[in-house]
Amino acid sequence: MSLFETLKNAIFGHPAASTPVTAPRPSDVQPPPAASTAAASGTAAPAAAAPSGPSVVNVEAVLSSMAQKSGQKLNWQTSIVDLMKVVGLDPSFQNRKQLATELGYQGDPNDSASMNIWLHKQVMMKLAQNGGHVPASLRA
Repeated sequence: MSLFETLKNAIFGHPAASTPVTAPRPSDVQPPPAASTAAASGTAAPAAAAPSGPSVVNVEAVLSSMAQKSGQKLNWQTSIVDLMKVVGLDPSFQNRKQLATELGYQGDPNDSASMNIWLHKQVMMKLAQNGGHVPASLRA
């Protein structure tokens, strides 16, 4: 199993993963076309059913819960090393280089500072692409 899959599974399989997402997703905010047409004509439209599908994992809530339980002061919000520690992965330079390779890093793998910044952003983006709700502040 890849390091990213291990990291993702540690987050998505955590008990706190069932924590509801408090911020609305953009797709949840926009009314369906029928509702906006009904509003314009002055007629009431029946409420649309909530979309059914896989539940969204609140990545921030899960990682915050895991960090709190770790008993360590970890800055997982910006540090790939601390993020890996939170989910129980070895944050060694070798593992970070392997994760960077898995995710397609094109920069100098020996420039650990640049690679670490890229890795954190990439991991957050990949978590969002795989069904996680990741606030924009964590993807920037």
